[in-house]
Amino acid sequence: MYRYQRQYIGKLKGIIFDWAGTTVDYGCFAPTMVFIEGFKEFGIDITLAEAREPMGAAKRDHIAAVLNMPRVSKLWEETHGSAPTDDDVQAIYDKFVPKQIEVIAQYADPIAGIPETIEAIRSRDMKIGSCSGYIRSMMDAMIPVSAEKGYKPDFSVASDEVPAGRPAPWMAIQNAQLMNVYPLSAVVKVGDTVTDIEEGLNAGMWTIGIAKTGNLLGMTEDEANQLDAETLDSRLTSIRQTLYQTGAHFVIDSVADILPILDEIEARMR
Repeated sequence: MYRYQRQYIGKLKGIIFDWAGTTVDYGCFAPTMVFIEGFKEFGIDITLAEAREPMGAAKRDHIAAVLNMPRVSKLWEETHGSAPTDDDVQAIYDKFVPKQIEVIAQYADPIAGIPETIEAIRSRDMKIGSCSGYIRSMMDAMIPVSAEKGYKPDFSVASDEVPAGRPAPWMAIQNAQLMNVYPLSAVVKVGDTVTDIEEGLNAGMWTIGIAKTGNLLGMTEDEANQLDAETLDSRLTSIRQTLYQTGAHFVIDSVADILPILDEIEARMR
């Protein structure tokens, strides 16, 4: 038997960003509204909170999670005469996919400060990956529009290109492979949901949660800015607590605030 320990003490080599609520689509509205519309086609009214709760998961898994919520499951049984099944999940998903592809480009605007921050990260000789609960056909509709508006990561991995979506680590690990960077402790995973943090931790990466621009606050930039300071601070404090309790190493309001955190991570590694 033997035991030894080694620790990477070099520079960060790569960073992996989520999309909606992290780098584009302030407040994460593209998937939320389509989920609500998709369930409504089957006679089920879900709330905004229910639509947002599993955010970050692969979209089929997200639908299954909503459908399995006690209130939604009971409503489905009352409406359709039987408890929801996997076939029902698939039926909703089949309706959801084309609707999401149809509208996703409307939500591809980079969040304020993203293009400049990405260039600053590149100047540190870090490669930039990305992943999402979106499938490839959705990302293919979004990425060109986002690129035209100033944000284009070096690599992207979709949830249907790996054995399982978040919280499994495979999208993050495949990004690291595409970036050709290791060890995984030299990579940072950034996202606005609990499953983003779990994904990064399961991949053995540093994790940074996003509090203000993402799904957990769930507001447009104008709506967030119109909140009185005390209310906004209270909500952000609760969100930060949620992300830290999940295991996030750091939590910031926006990706635009990330550069000092990258310095802090490298200082800690040294």
